[in-house]
Amino acid sequence: MNKAVKKMLATHEHLVHSEGVTVVSHMQREKAEWVQHTVMIEDCDIPFKFRRVKKYRNLQGQKINVIYYPETETVAGFEIEIMQVVRIKRF
Repeated sequence: MNKAVKKMLATHEHLVHSEGVTVVSHMQREKAEWVQHTVMIEDCDIPFKFRRVKKYRNLQGQKINVIYYPETETVAGFEIEIMQVVRIKRF
């Protein structure tokens, strides 16, 4: 783990860091001026979401390092747990 990641985790107590996880599914869709990305990770049933201005290379089947925090989102009156990605990098 590099210094920047250690500093981020020390500063924000709710952040979680996962290394070398495999991406099962990666979806990209345009949402206003942003591109909404949804990533599903092996052995995890909760979606990981992040936004970017441009499309990102397809991560399906890749190993990644991801820093995220748990969050809830309301969809059609139901609360759904999601993981909001702060930083994502190829492993």
